[in-house]
Amino acid sequence: MATVDAINGSSSSSSSSKSAAAASVSANLNYNDFLQLLIAQMKNQDPTQPMDASQQISQLASFSQVEQQIQTNSHLETVLQNQWISQASDYIGKQIMSADGKTTGTIKEVTVYTDGIIAQTDGGDKILIQAGVTIAPAGTTIDTPPASSDSSDNDSSNSGS
Repeated sequence: MATVDAINGSSSSSSSSKSAAAASVSANLNYNDFLQLLIAQMKNQDPTQPMDASQQISQLASFSQVEQQIQTNSHLETVLQNQWISQASDYIGKQIMSADGKTTGTIKEVTVYTDGIIAQTDGGDKILIQAGVTIAPAGTTIDTPPASSDSSDNDSSNSGS
């Protein structure tokens, strides 16, 4: 998680990158363990029934691909979080309206999590930035959607069937 504060504009990184690093370390440990087991297996194999070399190489290649995929995912997560952090600073000072139209305000602070961005308004409300959320330039007024009654919603959904 990283927070971009409207007051001082600073940002702080979170433990999400630590989890990616831990996965990478875990993959390296597992890869090294695999190599040690492979060497021990080769040393202790029965000379009358040697292990198939092509199978050993195939196992080693498969494990190497998994390790590379874990590292790629870690790098992509870092790139995505950096993009969210750079976008987050652009939201500060803008007007926001939640997807349901019930919460509006000026964005005072933005918090970046591993799975999204939450904007906090000057009134203290928190809004997840997602599809349906309206963000407008500073100083503009966002028109709230017209309120609809529950009975008309039910009638229109039933009449289409």
